[in-house]
Amino acid sequence: MYQKTSAEIFTYWEQIRGNADAPLRSLIQPSAVSHILPELFILENTADSNPRFRLAGTTVCNLMGREIRGEDFAVLWAGSQQEDPVRIAAGVMKHVVPAVIRATGYCISGRSVAFEMMLMPLRSSGDICDRLLGCLTPAAPAPWLGNECLEFLAFDCSRLLYDRPVRLLDSPPHPDPTDLLPPQENIRLGEWMRRKLNLAMGGRGALESEPLRDKTGRHF
Repeated sequence: MYQKTSAEIFTYWEQIRGNADAPLRSLIQPSAVSHILPELFILENTADSNPRFRLAGTTVCNLMGREIRGEDFAVLWAGSQQEDPVRIAAGVMKHVVPAVIRATGYCISGRSVAFEMMLMPLRSSGDICDRLLGCLTPAAPAPWLGNECLEFLAFDCSRLLYDRPVRLLDSPPHPDPTDLLPPQENIRLGEWMRRKLNLAMGGRGALESEPLRDKTGRHF
């Protein structure tokens, strides 16, 4: 991964997971990642393994020009390329291994910009991994993104992040949430992001471990 936001959220994900393969979603403390919350999103698994947006930060929604909470993950992608990103996202939850995707976003004007997307598994309970924490970040400054919305993302390549730090076997599986932040700051990520999104919408008018694989490569 090359983008600062990707590195920061992956480091935080590593911190809260302890020696587990994935952290509990209840361990995410919004105040610890408040400066990058607009670029974050959460996907949830479905019965047909077609992940959908449970939450999406203001930057992600603004890029698409609408609130995408409740929409399928597939809607972000070009129609002919939806299969690979959807399979990767579902695989991150099924196999409990984080991944990074590189994509190109296109506007109706023909302008384009490269993006990096991180996908990290979350558990809703100790034995169920049915959530995914992600971020979407431009790979280079593009001031025009504030005036133009993306029509779709085109999938370029992806890789799995197998190379994660070894944890001590006798360390606790998850840190105590109360050790991460004072109790008065312990607000759930979902509530925090909903508040930020509502404020933004109202104001607008109402690790390298596997080589890069191209779009024809096998995923999961």
